[in-house]
Amino acid sequence: MGLEASTVNLHFEIIERCRHGDEAAQYELYRLYSKAMFNTAFRICGAREEAEDVLQESFLSAFKHIASYRAEASFGAWLKRIVVNKALSALKKNAREALMLEEVVDEHQYEVQNNDTPATIDVDRVRMAVMELPTGFRSVLSLYLFEGYDHKEISEILGISESTSKTQYKRAKDKLRSLLEKEVSHG
Repeated sequence: MGLEASTVNLHFEIIERCRHGDEAAQYELYRLYSKAMFNTAFRICGAREEAEDVLQESFLSAFKHIASYRAEASFGAWLKRIVVNKALSALKKNAREALMLEEVVDEHQYEVQNNDTPATIDVDRVRMAVMELPTGFRSVLSLYLFEGYDHKEISEILGISESTSKTQYKRAKDKLRSLLEKEVSHG
């Protein structure tokens, strides 16, 4: 069995028990995946309470539809798709379009060059700058850069063309860079 097959079937036994309604197995899957899925929901929703709701709804949906999981991808990837879809639905439903980021920068700082002098901007400022981006920019930036989806997948998730996804991503990066450089030059 290759590495890919063993990764896909990593929690096969637990998943099979879930298919038969085993609550202990459901709790085990929740324990294994809840932190990562919460982080995904939080980055998209931007609010802790909203992310917690999305997380609960996602797990309920996953357990309800676990028979449809075919092990063509890892369980984590399947569950993440549910979380992303639920989080995007929550954004639309509540007209809240804030995306929070945890992994924008490595550790606590983001380097920006300003007149050949390096400056630093803390993570909170980067988060604020990302929240200033237009909705489409934030969505594509988060899904591509932080959630690891490619432009084809993003086009399917958001219902836009692949070229629009690529354009939005480039514009989001340019706008973010501009906002951060402006911050550095204006103190």
